[in-house]
Amino acid sequence: MPASIANLLHLAHRFVEELSKPFVGREEEARAIALAIITGEHIVLIGEPGTAKSALARRAAELINARFFKYLLTRFTEPDELFGPLDINALKQGKYVRITRNKLPEAEIAFIDEIFNANSAILNMFLTIMNERILYDGYNEIKVPLWTMIAASNQVPDEPELQALYDRFLYRHFVKPVAENKWLELLDAVWKIEAGYYIHAEPLLTMDHIRSLNKLLFEVDLSRIKEKLVKIYAILEDHGIHVTDRRKGKALKAIAASALLEERTVATEEDLLVLKIIAPRDKDEAEQVYAVLMDEIKAAERYLRELAEIEANIREAKQYIMSITEFEPRLVDYLRSFEAVRDKVRRIAEETSDEAIRRRALDILAEIGDVITLIRRKLGI
Repeated sequence: MPASIANLLHLAHRFVEELSKPFVGREEEARAIALAIITGEHIVLIGEPGTAKSALARRAAELINARFFKYLLTRFTEPDELFGPLDINALKQGKYVRITRNKLPEAEIAFIDEIFNANSAILNMFLTIMNERILYDGYNEIKVPLWTMIAASNQVPDEPELQALYDRFLYRHFVKPVAENKWLELLDAVWKIEAGYYIHAEPLLTMDHIRSLNKLLFEVDLSRIKEKLVKIYAILEDHGIHVTDRRKGKALKAIAASALLEERTVATEEDLLVLKIIAPRDKDEAEQVYAVLMDEIKAAERYLRELAEIEANIREAKQYIMSITEFEPRLVDYLRSFEAVRDKVRRIAEETSDEAIRRRALDILAEIGDVITLIRRKLGI
């Protein structure tokens, strides 16, 4: 790999790390936004307020020094608020011109909160801007520099008139509140943000870097994943989850971008996990898609999930075993179960190429060894 490409991929990888840095538990959101920006597609973040959606969008724009526009839509928002007011002087001369300074038509990255509050006038303008990068306004066609729209909503739209807009978002990420085990870390992070420690991000990339990464997408080797991808599409269809032909094809860009973020130019099965933010229409489908992917893909995320479940079970069983003061027949069953789990964790440690997962597996193997020793001592063997 040429040094220039290696350096570009390293910057892309760092972009994800820097994007999530001030926020707790927002690594998935940062990666999803990075995928959208590298592919030049749009993303909608769906979830309750107060989950750092707008802050992530602004920081993403800062990290690539992109022109940024942000707006909260209501049912009463007028087109002028987004696209700029009409130039009265020009209108007097019979010209239909908007003053677009600092408005959406000049933005490269835009964040639109409560996107599905768009009325029909705004909706029609959004559709052409997102799809064609052209603003059809009165008698004018204005080519706009919008690269990626990051939108937010509390829920998936049900109204038929909003379905075309919803479909414009290749990426649909369902944002969850921070997990309970990270609340203490969350308090510290929010305190730092409130104190002004993370006011502005220093640019790490430029829009030229992003355009270079976008071109590089089409040099990623996708040959190893295409058959598996087709199989997953078929399985999803069997589960009643329909992926349109357009989304099927565009998913290849997301898979290629996933490889680039891992500093690779060859896609692997692990990159197919991007389907979890492309295939689902709603939260229920998102859970179904994730379950299918976990069954079909030998990936780091799957291993981490398995190890987390095993670790939780170990600790729960250990508390019970330690409370036993006399011979208990169930201890024999526990011994056999832990010996089987030990073999499973050992296989994970041997199969994975991820050093972090291997270390986690070895740590858990040590815990299992301690529990087996404890059981044997209780059994007197």
